[in-house]
Amino acid sequence: MNTPKLTVWSRLLWMFLKVNLLSPSGPASIGLLYEEAVGKIMTEAQFVEAVGVSNVLPGSEALKLAMFVGFAAGGVPGVAAAILGAALPPTVMMFLLALALQYFQHEDWLQKFVSGMSPAVAALMVMVAWELFRAGSSKKINRRAALIAALSALALFFNLPSPLVLLGAGILGVILFR
Repeated sequence: MNTPKLTVWSRLLWMFLKVNLLSPSGPASIGLLYEEAVGKIMTEAQFVEAVGVSNVLPGSEALKLAMFVGFAAGGVPGVAAAILGAALPPTVMMFLLALALQYFQHEDWLQKFVSGMSPAVAALMVMVAWELFRAGSSKKINRRAALIAALSALALFFNLPSPLVLLGAGILGVILFR
């Protein structure tokens, strides 16, 4: 595919702007980014690798994922375009939210609003995890993938740091999926 570089960079900028405007939370945006990137600028295997690597390294998952996808599709300028698209919406939203919270900080309804959002955020995270699990299991839940998922959930239940859990799952994957 011989797409002009400027087209690739503008596509990356628009893709990350769209993903971060429609789904500003990190974990919830992975599903939308999957739909936008897989088959268009990267393969499913590359996307799963990008999500795994971005979760192992310290820092913002959204920005690490933008860097990985941007570099895979457009080199160093692709990284810049993807980071700009990924960072601009949450930066503007956080600024506006800080202004609103400053204004409404003593209102009782604000605490109730936050309490109402918590279950929805949990449900979004479960749905994204299910989609990634299904994608990695090739349509059929296989026992090795289920074992890794169960061990990972157990490790997270005992408050092991998520980067260590992901690293352990990757090592176990190398061993089990030979």
